[in-house]
Amino acid sequence: MGIILGDYNNLEITRRVDFGVYLDGGEDGEILMPARYVPDGHDVGDVVRAFVYLDNEERLVATTETPLAKVGDFAYLKVAWTNRYGAFLDWGLMKDLFVPFHEQAGRMEVGTWHLVYVTVDKVSHRLFASERLDRYTSKGHPPYEAGDEVDIITWRRTDLGWKAIVDNCYQGMIYGNEIFRHIATGDKMRAIVKNVRPDGKIDLTLQRTGKANDDEATSKLLDALAGNDGHLDICDKTAPEEIYARLGMSKKTFKRAAGKLYKERKITIDDNGLTLTKG
Repeated sequence: MGIILGDYNNLEITRRVDFGVYLDGGEDGEILMPARYVPDGHDVGDVVRAFVYLDNEERLVATTETPLAKVGDFAYLKVAWTNRYGAFLDWGLMKDLFVPFHEQAGRMEVGTWHLVYVTVDKVSHRLFASERLDRYTSKGHPPYEAGDEVDIITWRRTDLGWKAIVDNCYQGMIYGNEIFRHIATGDKMRAIVKNVRPDGKIDLTLQRTGKANDDEATSKLLDALAGNDGHLDICDKTAPEEIYARLGMSKKTFKRAAGKLYKERKITIDDNGLTLTKG
């Protein structure tokens, strides 16, 4: 069996040379691991976990370095340099990751960051990245139900809100009227599935709704008050963005939590904010 290019492989050391060791790549032959990457204490016959990619001469090479992404991943990476063929992204390895011009959504420039998908050319067997993410998200129906928690990476802003990649596989949407914090391309966070549409697209929210969310917000507000000498200078006039930045909840959720605590006589509310009651 051959190696998995652009991924981690457990490979046996077959022989040692002055400049490193060679690993058994099966039908792909021996693969060099340069000396600086060979783990201390490892010798012929030992198995090493190695990331395998292509060097500058398109030869298989192994490393124990951890790249920022592997084949099959969506990743937010920075452009290290460009030439007449395309752009090259810093993905944490000695050789940068190539993005051909035809795989760029717009001309990439040095120093800019882009959300890309890492893959292998089926003809040349070379690693490359693509900014045309629609091609690489799953067309299958997502296996989620409302209320499921997922990992997302934010993609791009639209008129409706923010598109996101869900669990490194599916497309999702966080609607603009439900966003109460700053979001930028490449942000990684947890989200809640609100609904899976017939077309397989996923509606997302950044916080739970209903009683579970209210109970969590009430507890969080009490903790914030207790940790700030019993007072918070937050009131109806406070901007939603500030409330989210300080408490991690929407203004609507904050008002419900504050109202609940007020009815339970656990806080007082005035123009200066919220204060824990004594006793």
